[in-house]
Amino acid sequence: MRASRAGVCVRVAEKGSFTAVAEELGYTQSAISQQVRSLEEELGCTLLERRRDGVRLTKDGSVLMPYLEAISHAEDALSRRQRELSGLVGSEISIGTFTSVSRNILPPLMKEFKEVWPEVHFVLRQGEYTSIADWVREGELDLGFTDMEDAAGLQRVPLLADEMMAVVPHGHRLARKRTVSLEDLAAEPLIVLDEGESSVALRAFEHAGITPNVEYTVTDDYSILQMVREGLGVTLLYELMLSNYDTGLLTKHVRERPKRNICLAWRSDETLPLASKRFAEKVISSSASSPYPFVRLVQS
Repeated sequence: MRASRAGVCVRVAEKGSFTAVAEELGYTQSAISQQVRSLEEELGCTLLERRRDGVRLTKDGSVLMPYLEAISHAEDALSRRQRELSGLVGSEISIGTFTSVSRNILPPLMKEFKEVWPEVHFVLRQGEYTSIADWVREGELDLGFTDMEDAAGLQRVPLLADEMMAVVPHGHRLARKRTVSLEDLAAEPLIVLDEGESSVALRAFEHAGITPNVEYTVTDDYSILQMVREGLGVTLLYELMLSNYDTGLLTKHVRERPKRNICLAWRSDETLPLASKRFAEKVISSSASSPYPFVRLVQS
C-alpha cells in the first residue's frame, strides 16, 4: 500500500506510533520516520514529538494537521481516480438491448462515453425481454435493457414507461377516432409485435377479457409498419419506437394505455465490471435530461 508524506504523517498522528503505521503500510519504521522528517524539513517545523506514552502532535503540528489531512484525502481521491481510468483501458461493455433502445437511447450515450474513454469497446446483443434478462442472469452480458417484470431478481433501475400506440392506415374506419380502445382493435385483423414470452399487447387484451383477431405475429417493427401500409391489418407499437420516425401512417392513443416499463438491469453490484458500472451510471445520470419521459431512477 502506497502513502504520501502527508498521509504518513496523518496516520502516525492518528495511531500515535511509528511502528504501528510501518506495519500497516508494509514499510520499515525508519522509512516512516524518514518521510515525516522530510516533510518537517520542507515545512520548516517539527510536526511530531516522541514521548514515553507514544507520538504526539506539536503545537505547529496541531495547526498544520487540518491542511495535511486535506492533502492526504485529495491524494487518495486522485489515486482512486487514476486506478479507475486505467481500469477502463481496453475494457468491453456488453449490453442486451432491443430496437427502440438501440435506435433512440444508446447511440448518443455511447458517443459521449467514448469521448471520455475512447478505448472502451461496446458489444450490443439484440433480443427480447426474457432472453435479455436471462443473458444477464447467466453472466453472458454485463447490462440489459429489459422490462421490469422480466428483470425480477436482478439489480434494476426503472427508466421509462413506454406506452403502446395504435397504428392504422389513412382512410381506415378508426382513423377518425381521436382515441381507440382495445375492443376497437380486436375487431380488426391485428399484427402483433413478437416480444417473446412477454407480450405487453396480448397481456393487455387478456386483462381486459378481450380476444383479439391476431392475423400476424412479426418480430421486426418496421416490417409491421409496412404491412399496415399495405392494408394487412392494424397494430400496436411503442411510442419510443415511433418517435422521430415518419411512418406515413396514423397513430392513436389507446384508452387502456398498455405500456412496458423499461429498466436497466445487471446481475450484481459486486461483480459488475468497472467499465460497465461507469456506463450504467451514465445511463442513470442522463435520464433527467433525456428527451424521453424518464422517471428519476431509484434502485429497486
